[in-house]
Amino acid sequence: MSVSHFPGRDPLALAPEDCGRGHACQFCPEEEQCQLEKGHHEKRLIETRLAQIGQIIMVMANKGGVGKSTVSANVAAGLAAQGYRVGVADADIHGPNQSRFFGFVGERVRLSKKGLPPKNFEYPGLQYSLKVGSLAFMMERDDTPIVWRDAYKHDFMHHLIGSFDWGPLDFLVIDMPPGTGNELITLSDMLEGHDVAALLATTPQEVALMDSLKAVRFCQERGLPLLGVVENMAGVSCPHCSGHFHVFPRSHLAEALASADVTSLAQIPLSLALSSGSDTGVPIVVSDPEGPEAQAFAPVVTACVAHAQAGFAEAAKHSLHGLAQAGLESDELEQALESVPEEQRDTLRQQLASLLGSSNDPSPQN
Repeated sequence: MSVSHFPGRDPLALAPEDCGRGHACQFCPEEEQCQLEKGHHEKRLIETRLAQIGQIIMVMANKGGVGKSTVSANVAAGLAAQGYRVGVADADIHGPNQSRFFGFVGERVRLSKKGLPPKNFEYPGLQYSLKVGSLAFMMERDDTPIVWRDAYKHDFMHHLIGSFDWGPLDFLVIDMPPGTGNELITLSDMLEGHDVAALLATTPQEVALMDSLKAVRFCQERGLPLLGVVENMAGVSCPHCSGHFHVFPRSHLAEALASADVTSLAQIPLSLALSSGSDTGVPIVVSDPEGPEAQAFAPVVTACVAHAQAGFAEAAKHSLHGLAQAGLESDELEQALESVPEEQRDTLRQQLASLLGSSNDPSPQN
């Protein structure tokens, strides 16, 4: 899989020797005396990681303090609760909070030949452990400020994707820092050509909306699919009378999103249960899946799954058309169709039948 910021290589050229280590050269104790081509190693490392990852979801918020990390953690946990293999990459260098959201505060990771091992969040009912990678696991103390210029941030974005040993994942949720600066640009360049989409977290306040619309424009100009907006702090339910009211007026937000042709996926309430889950290290969507907070996140999880399935179906369709044009027999095509989600198979069968003609109809024979 190509990575845009690396120069292309002639496929007929001999590949340089590689050490096979699963981490960047900067972490290697043999870096000073190593004679291998470091650029090739860095490229191979990132391409190898990305080849094992299905859909990447970048959770953005051009404004700080709007709940982006809360959205990232709960969307990731919601996907994991549906049986998917999920990772959370904490790209917020100056505020790496995902260690808190999944109960790993104070824990550290040790480098191995395979790379940096993500922490594994486990909870009853999850088929696969949820993998968490964060700068917090590499800091001496959790209150250590990160004072880095852009060159160091650029390098860490590569470490986050390439040096963490993510393994096979259906979804990688990236908790982005606020703004449209170095980290976002670096990751967008690195992930170009891969299956990437964005979620935008915001609150209904005018000041947050001003910055959120800049993130919308970034996605539009980069051609980055924007699944929609998650409205955080969208209302409060009274603990006494159960009445619901909005702390911030919403009408201007609805108008702005409609004008920008952006979908509002969910309205997440201000909730003590939600904040308590974040503080204790267990996302509310897995600790109380039937609660109002988890139900509020459900449409966001559904949108992520639908987008990933649509992308997979489109890729499968092109592959099947290629197989059809190569002259495969009906039973071989039907076997290939098994990789496509069941609800989309009939449509593909019809398309293939139209492409091939009735003499080689790929529909199953009775």
